[in-house]
Amino acid sequence: MVGQLVKGVILDDSVLFINSNAHNPNHSLRPNSDNLLRHLRYSMFRTGISSRLDSSDCKDIIKEKAESHSIDCFSLSAFLTEDDINEIMLSWGDIRNSILYVISSEKKDDINHLIDQGWLVVVLNVQDDNTCENLGAICISKLEELPLSICRLNRKAVDCSILVVGYTMKLSRELDFSKRGAFPLCPTDNGLIFMPLTFDLPLSSQLSEVDMILHKATDEILHVELSNFSDPFNKITYSSRMQELQRYIEVHPDLCVIDPLNNIKPVLDRLEIQQILLGLEALKPKGCIIRGPYFLKKLYEAKLSLPCIVKPQVACGVSDAHKMAIIFDVEDLKNLDVPLPAIIQEYVDHSSTLYKFYSLGEKIFYAVKKSTPNRSILMNLRQGVGPLVFDSLRSLPIANESRHHLDGKSSDNKNKDLNFELVQNAANWLRRVLNLSIFGFDVVVEDKSGDHVIVDVNYLPSFKEVPDDIAIPAFWEAIKNKYENSKNPIS
Repeated sequence: MVGQLVKGVILDDSVLFINSNAHNPNHSLRPNSDNLLRHLRYSMFRTGISSRLDSSDCKDIIKEKAESHSIDCFSLSAFLTEDDINEIMLSWGDIRNSILYVISSEKKDDINHLIDQGWLVVVLNVQDDNTCENLGAICISKLEELPLSICRLNRKAVDCSILVVGYTMKLSRELDFSKRGAFPLCPTDNGLIFMPLTFDLPLSSQLSEVDMILHKATDEILHVELSNFSDPFNKITYSSRMQELQRYIEVHPDLCVIDPLNNIKPVLDRLEIQQILLGLEALKPKGCIIRGPYFLKKLYEAKLSLPCIVKPQVACGVSDAHKMAIIFDVEDLKNLDVPLPAIIQEYVDHSSTLYKFYSLGEKIFYAVKKSTPNRSILMNLRQGVGPLVFDSLRSLPIANESRHHLDGKSSDNKNKDLNFELVQNAANWLRRVLNLSIFGFDVVVEDKSGDHVIVDVNYLPSFKEVPDDIAIPAFWEAIKNKYENSKNPIS
């Protein structure tokens, strides 16, 4: 060990308030304090807030924040005492030499005493003052720098083989992954540290610390201009911050990206994915086959019979990408409330059973979910005349339930027609063709023919139907393997 591994973080209440002077009644929380508390809570170490301000209003706010984020709250003395230390140790165990205490520069007189306890100390609001650093503290100017400082400390404490994954995605998605323990700031068993990238700090200072970038770029799409005869390439307009990240990646081609932006382009275009899935014919399986759905742009061009399903050609990243319609006759195409351009696919009778497959590196998992019913039942669901319009993420006419299955094992008789080996071979084929590390796809089994039909492909799915104790280690392994393969490509 060449340093102290952070196993617990205590935020002094002085760092959460903009005006932390005890004699100043106008206390207000820092704008990004909630984001920081969320990151710390799910980072696989103990987190607490120390309440030392005299203001009763501040104490109430601190208590409320601690409760809302399910973290510890310690009522400590204005000058830290041995009783205070014992209170923390009683709650957290003997991790005295692995505690990081974050304090405001207004309380820098406490630094020596904190360091004497064997604690690591980070001081906030330091502006061109070497005093704190000379005392052995780490100095930051913004609260957003704290995860970066913890990342540096933990990397130094273990060894140089630790890899840092900088990640960026929309808050709700990040929170979903974080709650399941996917993004720890403490090293994982296979040597990864996950650091949130923030655009409130210079990107270059953060990315210089990371070995790879994990992103959900589709969260940052502003506009997609689909290809045409004069320009055969789709044009994607990302947010300014994703464009900044994209420029950095272009200048640093050795940086491992999971996955490169060019690799995710096909999953944005349902028509392109359909054309790629035509290549599944090369697998030539014995018995039942796996394929994409029959599709067309003109109704007479393919092996289709009504009803059909109409989907926007843009598959994700924009509003209404999941707004679809089931049409029962050609007249339903008139004034159809589905974003254009759109594709028309066959409607596959599949006994309301959808198999959601997840490819995490070379490991394949699946879950079974209820889906839309067969044609005969759809006709009864149809109210009067006209198409059945729905949002595939929100309003499918099904019961809200799922059944979990891992590595092709199932005890449910309803899955007797699923050929896991067939789908696994298709998943491996898709991984090679798309060159993606983490992706998902949906499969339905046609009732009459037994054809396995891939009806959707997506990048970096949540795979939340797979139990966390199985999915998260597989997720970490896929990321580590992607890095190792990028540095040692197979010739």
